[in-house]
Amino acid sequence: MIAADEFLAPARARGFDFYSGVPCSFLTAMINRVIGDRALTYVGAASEGEAVAICAGAWLAGRKTVVMCQNSGLGNTVNPLTSLNFPFRIPTLMIVTWRGQPGLHDEPQHELMGEITDELLETMRIPHFPFPAESGAIAGALESAEGEMARTGLPFAFIMARGSVANEALDEKPVARRAGGRRRDLAKGGALPTRGEVLQRFLAIVPPEAAVIATTGYTGRELFTLADREQHLYQVGSMGCASGMGLGVALNAKRPVVVLDGDGAALMKMGTLATIGARGPANLIHVVLDNGVHESTGGQATVSPAIAFADAALACGYASGAVCDTTAGFESAFKEALAAPGPHLVHVRIRPKVMDNLGRPTVKPPEVAARFRDFLGR
Repeated sequence: MIAADEFLAPARARGFDFYSGVPCSFLTAMINRVIGDRALTYVGAASEGEAVAICAGAWLAGRKTVVMCQNSGLGNTVNPLTSLNFPFRIPTLMIVTWRGQPGLHDEPQHELMGEITDELLETMRIPHFPFPAESGAIAGALESAEGEMARTGLPFAFIMARGSVANEALDEKPVARRAGGRRRDLAKGGALPTRGEVLQRFLAIVPPEAAVIATTGYTGRELFTLADREQHLYQVGSMGCASGMGLGVALNAKRPVVVLDGDGAALMKMGTLATIGARGPANLIHVVLDNGVHESTGGQATVSPAIAFADAALACGYASGAVCDTTAGFESAFKEALAAPGPHLVHVRIRPKVMDNLGRPTVKPPEVAARFRDFLGR
């Protein structure tokens, strides 16, 4: 058994100072100490997959990151680990607890995951070692982990057994409730624009210093077809994770950060609205392009016609929420969001239609990530 600082201090010396995750009783001491250490950043996530996305954004903005979660929550990380971190070559250190460790009594819901934790990490091609529970093993374990991440550009995991870290008291300020922000209704009720028309207007007014993260599917493809810029990151998977990535970037950058989301993607991880609202990044603008369908998979309906995204954002603590259904309304809402501290959400109702001559990003994901990271670093 070690004290939390015996691991955290040498990890911090190596630059690992940005943490996100979801609590587990095995992680209590580590999370409590990270929260209490003012030299470290901890972002509590609504889900483990969201934590992976937040850390991916933070890494793009220059931070070295750590995801902490229970092995049951490892299932929630499979999608971003395999369709975000892997294609874009985004490393993160992971501390995954070993609930249901064979031979040790635990709750029945942990039995199967306890048996397959090691196999699941191997299947995802994530190298892993036991968490160093003795002080003399910590330096070597961190060196090995960092070496593997440098070699592969991919995550590395420590599997933490019960009783690895001694108890730590929690020193945490309660999350302050943010007052509801301003709501703007710019909807006209006429013919809806297409996604391409909104993106054309967006490209004409977005500042050149703004970082833009486009969700997977037709949004990223249409943005690339209209204009490929180094300020763009086109998600090619990890549906629902654009807003978490945007939060990770916004917390570590002073420039404007714009998330171009879809209704299906935003619905998939609506918990991220709460995380964004609670953290309150003043430089984040969250645009939801809502055509009411999963267009790239055949046009199946989403439940977005019953959802007021702007109202949901305001209830979560966003500084403003606007709804619009014209390109002029979008331009007005977006320019106002640029001019005032956020976070802001702009809900744009659009009609289903794919632009003609639609292309796909020809820049490979690792190159997109590398140039986006370079752009953020300037």
